[in-house]
Amino acid sequence: DNIPRHWITGDIAITLLIQINNDIDMVQMNQRLARIVIDPNICFGKACIRGTRIWVSLILDFLASGMTNEDILAEYPQLEKEDIQAALPYGAEMARDRYMDNRNN
Repeated sequence: DNIPRHWITGDIAITLLIQINNDIDMVQMNQRLARIVIDPNICFGKACIRGTRIWVSLILDFLASGMTNEDILAEYPQLEKEDIQAALPYGAEMARDRYMDNRNN
């Protein structure tokens, strides 16, 4: 009980701000992921950018090879910057469940 009351209130406010920020991050991520479609009738069920037949893995390969968003948009004008940004959290989610052995044999 030696803790000043305003410190407790401040801690609660900080906790609430962190929770609100996390909630906003989740909403933004869900909005990005809504641009990704998995339909067994389109591209054999591979994850694609909504409204296209462009695989998410292709976008990730382009980014991994060093292409910029502008490079990708120039090659695929039907895409939007947000489509490319949607590929990243999708790839991150997939990486959480998969492991790649890259040891040199």
